[in-house]
Amino acid sequence: MDAIDSVVDPIREFAKDSVRLVKRCHKPDQKEFTKVASRTAIGFVVMGFVGFFVKLIFIPINNIIVGAS
Repeated sequence: MDAIDSVVDPIREFAKDSVRLVKRCHKPDQKEFTKVASRTAIGFVVMGFVGFFVKLIFIPINNIIVGAS
C-alpha cells in the first residue's frame, strides 16, 4: 500500500495545486490586455533591433575573417 501512496500522493498534490491556480486566475479586462499586448510588442521590436544591430556589426567582421584566408 505504501508503493501506491507514493505514486498517488504527488498526483493528488498536483491536482490540488492546479485547482487552486485555476480558481485564482481571471480573464483580463480591456485595459489590462492592451497594456500586456503593447509591452509584448515593444519587447519584440526591441529584440528585433538588437538582433539587427548585432548582425550589422558582425557582417563586416565576418567578411574580414573569411576574406583574409
